[in-house]
Amino acid sequence: MVGRFFRTAEKNAEQKIAATQGLKVVAELPEAIDESDPAQAEPDFISERVELHRFLIDKINLSILDTMDEDEIQDELRPLVREYTKSNNFPLSSSELEQLISDIGDEMLGLGPIEPLLADDSISDILIVGSGRVFIERAGILSATKVRFKDEDHLMRVINKIVASVGRRVDESSPLVDARLADGSRVNVAIRPVAVDGPQVSIRKFSKRPYSLQRLVDNNALSQGMADLLAASAQAKISMIISGGTGAGKTTMLNALSSFIPHEERLVTIEDAAELQLQQPHVVRLETRPPTVDGRNEIMQRDLVKNALRMRPDRVIIGEVRGGEAFDMLQAMNTGHEGSMSTVHANNPRDAISRIEQMVGMAGMPMTQNAIRGQISSAVRLLVQLVRLRDGSRRVVSISEITGMEGDIIQLQEIAKFQRKGVEDDGTIIGEYKATGIRPTYLDELETMGIYLPSEIFDPSKAQSS
Repeated sequence: MVGRFFRTAEKNAEQKIAATQGLKVVAELPEAIDESDPAQAEPDFISERVELHRFLIDKINLSILDTMDEDEIQDELRPLVREYTKSNNFPLSSSELEQLISDIGDEMLGLGPIEPLLADDSISDILIVGSGRVFIERAGILSATKVRFKDEDHLMRVINKIVASVGRRVDESSPLVDARLADGSRVNVAIRPVAVDGPQVSIRKFSKRPYSLQRLVDNNALSQGMADLLAASAQAKISMIISGGTGAGKTTMLNALSSFIPHEERLVTIEDAAELQLQQPHVVRLETRPPTVDGRNEIMQRDLVKNALRMRPDRVIIGEVRGGEAFDMLQAMNTGHEGSMSTVHANNPRDAISRIEQMVGMAGMPMTQNAIRGQISSAVRLLVQLVRLRDGSRRVVSISEITGMEGDIIQLQEIAKFQRKGVEDDGTIIGEYKATGIRPTYLDELETMGIYLPSEIFDPSKAQSS
């Protein structure tokens, strides 16, 4: 193994070129300074770490890194790092030396300083604000970290590594990009000139263990009765829209509901950046493609929705509708693809209907307002509204059914809701999940399929405190 790890003399010059062109990350501390602490105004040994990284590039045969697992790489790095630290009087304790070896391994194979954050499953968002500040979200609460990048060039190397892995690009002519990591985590990048203070990176992480509906119930995101209703609706091919603001948990809910779709069905998913973690054996995943440098060959969500209908899907699941594809989604729901699902950004169920109506208008079809509303009322049966509250908790605050049209108004009836009661001393919002007493009009359909829901679910006197 050691013999494979070092370059031959004949290939040394060639590999140096590959090292500078192919390896996009420069070694850096996993933890950055706390700028409020003068004692940490300059992190220790940054320049030495960079020199160490260059030393390792000269020593290591980069072409075989991908054939080695992490433990093998750490074993090979250890004597090299010790050699360097000893010859350059680089004072480190044994624990600091092991951490440095781990950091260098992360730099060479992963995404450098943010690798420990990506490995922490309790973190849901990583927000990089220029090269000097990194914030994280845990349990809905934002907080600063000591992680930082050496400089803007260092951050750009990491960004280029992320976007290149999914065949996308980011530069001055295309300063905005959506991408994803290997685990499906969603990444949005904005760089200069649109990002005034340097590159801005937002990473929406997804749990390595996808949330089940029961796990959401255990976390008080919804009541058991709500969960039973949604599970039965998903199983019985009731078309639904999941609505909510940014970070409210829409994709998490969509993933959780997908587990109740019968496994014999064929699903086609359509997303800007593939992030859904569906739990069926027969899933076709489609992803949009941005235009090339000359502005051609763009593939939009609407193109994918049209194509999906030719792929014999039982259900079409769109990660998020935000444009003219809303028209094609409604067409699919109305033409034999009941049970299809999507998400939409909206603050309440009525706003969600208005947004879908506006997006159908963006398709440019010659349809009257009444015709559009008629399409919506006949296609969508259930609206699930999620909210991220001020205390950071995410809740299902409303489950509503579309029952049809009355005149030119879409009729909406609320089946269950979250009712706020107050705030505790620590800022935690308290309330209760409560049925409104209205029963869904499709209960008879469920029973013909052998799906029975207990009447207590719809009893307003059976409120569940949270």
